[in-house]
Amino acid sequence: MTRLAAVGAPFGRDMAETFTRIEALLADARRDGVQLLALPEAALGGYLSDLGGSAPPPPALRLDSPEIARLVRLAGDADVVVTAGFCEDAGDATYNSAVCVSGDGVLGLHRKVHQPLSEDAHYAAGREFTAFDTPLGRIGMLICYDKAFPEAARALALDGAEIVVCMSAWPGSRTAAAADLAEDRWTQRFDLFDRARALENQVVWVSANQTGTFGSLNFVGSAKIVGPGGEVLATTGVTGGLACADVDIPGALADARRVMGHLRDRRPDAYGPAAGPAELAGSAA
Repeated sequence: MTRLAAVGAPFGRDMAETFTRIEALLADARRDGVQLLALPEAALGGYLSDLGGSAPPPPALRLDSPEIARLVRLAGDADVVVTAGFCEDAGDATYNSAVCVSGDGVLGLHRKVHQPLSEDAHYAAGREFTAFDTPLGRIGMLICYDKAFPEAARALALDGAEIVVCMSAWPGSRTAAAADLAEDRWTQRFDLFDRARALENQVVWVSANQTGTFGSLNFVGSAKIVGPGGEVLATTGVTGGLACADVDIPGALADARRVMGHLRDRRPDAYGPAAGPAELAGSAA
């Protein structure tokens, strides 16, 4: 069994406060036998305070920064694999990125490919989806809006990902918002994407999200663990916390794929080339 945990919690600009929270979460994780702890998008430095393009971006960190080194050290002290979002200074560009670390160092990096609204005013777009090996199995990472595109999770599954970790700063609706955040249409979409992507790719899905408010955004929480049959194994709800579940990953994948193997039964020859913007515009006309 592998014990997985997804975090629903607020993370802002104050790095000292951020690491105090991470240290507490890792202490709880170690005590509870957690082996993978997923922190949200922009956990190190916070997200954008609004999506209109005018808000200042978070501080940019290099992959070899003291903050990433500190995360590696804390993961090693707790003997946990940790994923976390951060604003990456890549030298020639800035990316909305996620890193996976253990006490051995950096295991994987993902740069967010799909950018909602005016996020591209601050970040360059990533260009690939690749899985990587860890002590817990092969992992793929997505960031927030990436999960709205079936091709993204499918690319990771075809690259052998057994676990997909999606880290988000997913807010509730800014127009006609529901009085109860749990009933908000953006909360429902967040939950639907999590379950659909896990089921269609028959992978274990770990979804972390920010909670609380930051600038004009009110995050929906709803961190969760989803099994490869699309079943929610644990969730924090909109109030946040730690969603934990024990999963026999090889067994769960084998059970889900035994009769109806969605990856095995694909027929790429029948799908044709993916339609690009010109083709889509032509079909709409």
